[in-house]
Amino acid sequence: MTLRSDAAALLDDLVALRRDLHKIPEIGLHLPRTQERVLAALDGLPLELTLGKNLSSITAVLRGGKPGGTVLLRGDMDALPVTEASGEEFTSTLDGAMHACGHDLHTAGLVGAARLLAARRQDLPGDVVFMFQPGEEGWDGAGHMIDEGVLTASGKQADAAYGLHVSAASYAKGQFTARPGTLMAASGALEVRVKGDGGHGSSPHDARDPIPAACEMVTALQTMVTRTFDVFDPVVITVGSFHAGTRRNIIPDDAVFEATLRSFSPEVAARVGERAVQVCRGIAQAHGLDIDVTYEPEYPATVNDAAAYDFVADTVRDVFGEERFTEMADPITGSEDFSRVLDRVPGAYLFLGACPTDPATAPDNHSPRARFDDSVLGDGAALLAELAVRRLGSLAG
Repeated sequence: MTLRSDAAALLDDLVALRRDLHKIPEIGLHLPRTQERVLAALDGLPLELTLGKNLSSITAVLRGGKPGGTVLLRGDMDALPVTEASGEEFTSTLDGAMHACGHDLHTAGLVGAARLLAARRQDLPGDVVFMFQPGEEGWDGAGHMIDEGVLTASGKQADAAYGLHVSAASYAKGQFTARPGTLMAASGALEVRVKGDGGHGSSPHDARDPIPAACEMVTALQTMVTRTFDVFDPVVITVGSFHAGTRRNIIPDDAVFEATLRSFSPEVAARVGERAVQVCRGIAQAHGLDIDVTYEPEYPATVNDAAAYDFVADTVRDVFGEERFTEMADPITGSEDFSRVLDRVPGAYLFLGACPTDPATAPDNHSPRARFDDSVLGDGAALLAELAVRRLGSLAG
């Protein structure tokens, strides 16, 4: 029996687990109900389990029957602050929380990989670490798990690491895709408070109006991108939050906005935040206003090791067929905290299409209407397990 056929036999159980998790989405680093259900799904497997101290993580180590290296497989478990409107019969039972990014599929798929590999434990030349991670959606769960020792959970540093992300749109169902080198962007957060003196809207000369200056900053940041950074090493800045004032005829004391900054190289990531801060401060000074402005780097770029990418691509083609793998032409501007793992361990991250309709028109990840076809769970679990088996075999020589 192959891993793929064994995974197909597990599909009904994995779908049931995924839909159970989908009903109880939890946000952030603390996911007690999710953790409880994952532990129940792992019960009876020959795993060494360690629970997070400062987050609801699960680190599970499977000891192979023969000595060898260590491969880490990761699945994130947290949801988004989105009220579900997908129409699924197993919709979220919690207002304001939804598995809109497919992490419920990631978790169920990693459970499937654990079951597949546990059944082959005696033949494994080395160990497998299963990284069940909370807090991917802006909480740096990967960083917290690294601090708590996930990369050395087997007793030594992991030799390779792999992760998989499903997509509700963009890619056809069952299609795997990735690219060598930079796969996803680095991210950072810009927070700005422009401080003036409020007054009556009919007499702006008697006040210090923060709104025009803040608006000028928003547009100047876009000009800064095109005039400071090489178009072939791109930067994306999006202001996603802007708040000021209470009524049309009242000049407020301050205006507040927040932006996300995305980039693809370490050199640009190191410069873009500092330059954005300078632009905002300069405009505030020109308008005679005060300003509080901070920039916080979040995640580095997600970079696939070139050899690991080739290994993943070859494995997909061998197991599922040539037509099931496509190399991405360009990286995407989303960010991912698995980048912290790949900064320390050679490995690769890839995408799996899970769109139940036309990927050109389907709602994408993070949409309240996002839907995922959970029939891909068997192939996702099989691939993760196959990567572990083959990489451990290559490490053993």
